Amino acid sequence: MRTEAFAGLAEERVDHRFKGLPPDADGLTVGELTAQRRNLFAGAGGFTTPVLALSAERLEHNLALMETYAVRHGLAFAPHGKTSMAPQLFRRQIEHGAWGITLALPHQVRVAREFGVRRVFLANELVDASALRWIAGELAADPGFRFVCYADSVRGVELMDAALRGAKRPLDVVIELGAGEGARTGVRTEADARAVADAVARTRTLRLVGVAGYEAQVPGADPALVRAWLERLVALAVEFDKAGRFAGADEIVVSAGGSEWFDAVADVFAEIPGLSLPVLKLLRSGAYVSHDDVHYSRLTPFNRVPEEGSLEPAFRLWAQVVSRPSPDQAFLNAGKRDAAYDLDLPVVHVVRRDGTERPATGIEVSALSDQHLWLRTEPGADIEVGDWIGLGLSHPCTSFDKWQLIPVAEADGTVVDYIRTFF
Repeated sequence: MRTEAFAGLAEERVDHRFKGLPPDADGLTVGELTAQRRNLFAGAGGFTTPVLALSAERLEHNLALMETYAVRHGLAFAPHGKTSMAPQLFRRQIEHGAWGITLALPHQVRVAREFGVRRVFLANELVDASALRWIAGELAADPGFRFVCYADSVRGVELMDAALRGAKRPLDVVIELGAGEGARTGVRTEADARAVADAVARTRTLRLVGVAGYEAQVPGADPALVRAWLERLVALAVEFDKAGRFAGADEIVVSAGGSEWFDAVADVFAEIPGLSLPVLKLLRSGAYVSHDDVHYSRLTPFNRVPEEGSLEPAFRLWAQVVSRPSPDQAFLNAGKRDAAYDLDLPVVHVVRRDGTERPATGIEVSALSDQHLWLRTEPGADIEVGDWIGLGLSHPCTSFDKWQLIPVAEADGTVVDYIRTFF
């Protein structure tokens, strides 16, 4: 990866753009602030609320756990980078064995390339002519750059082909098999898949290298339905291989795997028969890097296979009680601008007062406003104006995007790094 790009992150100046950081840090570089190893909870020179922090220990645990999982099950791993859009985390994921990074949009690919990511799986059909020409330029300039994207329509193939005329290297595509009627993108039937594959074969600019999809979109998803869809995906790869549709490919890509059903992906992909080329069994789960306290804590496959280990929620949002207008209400100085709320409300974990933390008994989040978080408090709940409240969040994908510079803190509050995001 590009060392100079990461060095540039450390040289960026701390200022008003980055919320939650100590006010007296203005003018320091991020590297200088990191070297000071400040504490989240220090008084003078401390951080301001609200502030989102990542647990250093839990982050490392999650990275290592998924590396072990992928190796154990013979899977290549391209975690979805749209979760964090943080090149520092991309680098750590790759250091922990990731094949590459999955992304969704051309802008995200530009970020990844700026920081030297060599392998990108784009989980979308790419039909923007300007973006396609830029990708063609990246492929021409860097023989080591591997880029794969979806194709899910004949029209899309035609648009890709038109934009890529004259490109020096063909663009690798995989046919996206949709998860059924009412699901998201992807061809709905095997006949549609064959038609798209035929369209790819008629071009000189595209090369068919595999099949892919997203199993969590299966309507009414349960273990049986998800497995049935994954078996369809594998059967499509086998059919295409027997028909010689992967001629010219170096390997056959078979890819699936969000953060809810990767156990089913591992089981079905383990049964892929021998094909005419090596098979890249590519898992794309992304939310694991921070995990969460509600949505994925409830749905993670590790709940079904606890012997494989368990992910740990790494985010904690700290906010301060700014109002206690009645015995059953309190308000924090954080809201929709700071906390994910699209799937579940934040959950209250701890109350911090005078340097001491205790469980937040009898306190729960009831609503969010733009800049206030509403708490419902039971009789006798010990909470007062000025307390710091530690909250768990749901859905990493809408937590990272609200913070441009995120402190990484050890268990005692010592900040050892800052994660820069690019949304």
